[in-house]
Amino acid sequence: MSGSPTPPPQRVRVMAPPTRRPRRTTVPGEIDAQSAVGEVYMRSLIRSQLRLALGNLAILVVTVGALPLLFVLVPWLRHGRILGVPLAWLLLGVCCYPVIIGLGLRHVRRAERNERAFQDLVGGPQ
Repeated sequence: MSGSPTPPPQRVRVMAPPTRRPRRTTVPGEIDAQSAVGEVYMRSLIRSQLRLALGNLAILVVTVGALPLLFVLVPWLRHGRILGVPLAWLLLGVCCYPVIIGLGLRHVRRAERNERAFQDLVGGPQ
């Protein structure tokens, strides 16, 4: 075998393009991952909903819950009658329901407003 020696084969590297991009974290991603930042955001939403519920409960206690005390302190409410129906029954059976329904509607409307404000804060899907 005479002749010139053949050069060794050249090595070729085949590389895929980098698949990792710099990770961009979003607030919804933080909430889904249950990270410390996500916990802070969720606690703020829960705290605002709790504040709303306690406010509605306070209104309910003051309006409907105070009726028995009112019957004790104002005797003519306890013994009064309108069209033969005791006034206490009318107040408890008829007047309480609009208050309860109104508070329920108010609660739903404000809870939805809290959730919309939370979505705007975290930049979630609209």
